[in-house]
Amino acid sequence: MQKFLSNQNKLFLILSIVILQVFLLKPIQVLADLPTGNAVKDPNAILRNALPIKQVELQEIQHKLEETSDLVRGGRWPALTKTVTKCQSLLKKYQSKIIQELPKDKKKIAEKTFLELKENFDSLQDYSKSKDKYSFIATRRNALDKIGGLEEYFLPKEFPYSIPQEFDNLPRLLGRAKVNIKTSKGDMQAIVDGFNAPLTAGAFIDLSSKNFYKDLPINRAEEFFVLQTGDPIGDDIGYIDPETNEERHVPLEIRIPDEQDTFYNQTFEDLGLYTETPTLPFATLGTLGWSHSNAAVDDGSSQFFFFLYEAELNPAGRNLIDGRNAAFGYVVDGFDVLEELTKDDTIISIDVLDGIENLKLNA
Repeated sequence: MQKFLSNQNKLFLILSIVILQVFLLKPIQVLADLPTGNAVKDPNAILRNALPIKQVELQEIQHKLEETSDLVRGGRWPALTKTVTKCQSLLKKYQSKIIQELPKDKKKIAEKTFLELKENFDSLQDYSKSKDKYSFIATRRNALDKIGGLEEYFLPKEFPYSIPQEFDNLPRLLGRAKVNIKTSKGDMQAIVDGFNAPLTAGAFIDLSSKNFYKDLPINRAEEFFVLQTGDPIGDDIGYIDPETNEERHVPLEIRIPDEQDTFYNQTFEDLGLYTETPTLPFATLGTLGWSHSNAAVDDGSSQFFFFLYEAELNPAGRNLIDGRNAAFGYVVDGFDVLEELTKDDTIISIDVLDGIENLKLNA
């Protein structure tokens, strides 16, 4: 069995947190720098923020609308009404500029979407004034989905990041894909992000399309920590490439926001990046992570894990799993199923629902 984190390493993580806070931060900063309730923990928000686009006006509308999450949770209705008013103002201010920057074939669709967003924002204003929490949340989700759809129109035509030539023989996902994960407890759906983890996502989608994960057990389960699977039946611990008859290995790959290059086979410790947050953080229940052994970071082959986020144990912004393992996607539906899974359960199948055209078997 391939463990992504040994008990010894987990102890090291805990000690690292203590040392980091005691020796690297001034005492008054320890409290000030602890993660607040504003840390991004919504998988859909993380995925929107991870898109390789530079449409700042649309992203400003998105971020302002996302600010309502904590406000509605806390029942801060006057502040909520004020924030929605700001969203309405931004929409009116930026609409023409955003549409002008779109490709010609997307302009008409975008105009219709902006009309729908205006209706959404008007409804949000009404719901905030009437304190209708559930209608507000549902309408906000719908509006954010529309904004995310608009943002995808700004994706570059060519894959925006370089992948080292030494990995030319490995599959890569040059975009995103959606999968259905059928388990003995029910179904989950996940978005796999090849923009920010192309080789890891590529290996996962390649193996899923080959039915590699069919009927594999969950081979590791630690409460509030991880559920791991992908260990094939038999003596092998990974995927054996039929062309080479050798185990295929996937390098550790991690991106940091605003960095042009992806880091390969280097942990945050190797890079001296002790307080960075990767583009795809382990910050929410159902983060998909790629497993590797304790001896090396580039020997992951087929095993992956579901991160079981627990705010108190794994605070967003202070999570030292970030930078040690590659996250490559997020569960976006079926969280009730994920929370019920144990070591007695099985992955029945993983089916690619959308995005298989983004999979390339080599460079």
